[in-house]
Amino acid sequence: MPKKPYEKELFRLQAELVTMQEWVRAEGKRLVVVFEGRDAAGKGSTIKRVTQYLNPRVARIAALPAPSDRERTQWYFQRYVDQLPAAGEIVLFDRSWYNRAGVERVMGFCTNDEYHRFLHQCPIFERMLVEDGVLLRKYWFSVSDAEQEARFRSRLDDPMRRWKLSPMDLESISRWEDYSRAKDQMMVHTDIPEAPWYVVESDDKRRARINMISHLLSTLPYTEVQRLPLALPARPPSTGYVRPPRDTQTYVPDHAGSLLA
Repeated sequence: MPKKPYEKELFRLQAELVTMQEWVRAEGKRLVVVFEGRDAAGKGSTIKRVTQYLNPRVARIAALPAPSDRERTQWYFQRYVDQLPAAGEIVLFDRSWYNRAGVERVMGFCTNDEYHRFLHQCPIFERMLVEDGVLLRKYWFSVSDAEQEARFRSRLDDPMRRWKLSPMDLESISRWEDYSRAKDQMMVHTDIPEAPWYVVESDDKRRARINMISHLLSTLPYTEVQRLPLALPARPPSTGYVRPPRDTQTYVPDHAGSLLA
């Protein structure tokens, strides 16, 4: 997608996201958006565009690390429940409880019993969320094997983005079919009417961001919230307070000025 129409439409959609956020806050809604997909599919960059102009007190990102020893002994969904929104909040899951159906299944980090228990419990868990009034949206970012490898190679050559690569990411290349099989099996069990999966074609990152944000907005019955008019108050006259001399405080050096010299 060309840059100019992309940026124009992205800005328009981001303005709509702000309107939607105010509706969530004012109406006490609870919105959960799940971002899943292969490594380097564009989930993180899309989340950044979604949250760019949103209030971090209303919209937050949940990107959980590997579970602790204590968390491994809990009910699997327990630590994700802790991240769910209260009234007037939005939570974006940068990977979610679906780790069990993906990386844990493929890499052998869970047992067969744990995996099959997840496939049984996950639809029940999500139906409970929806029945309780949570607005749940699930997006799968689909990337081709050639595009994924190209993105991995670009990260290898970029010192600013090399941290995004891990041995686990590279393992996904040699286990491409295993991940495909795991994803397809996951969809069979968890693509339910109450919480369907929406697939985002993401070989073109710009197009994927536009399509995902546009679709999310189209699924929510948000309306514009009337705001109280605001006006800057007049600054009161001075009472004679004298501030301490500047040389009593330590200022950061003017590095920007040295660049212009």
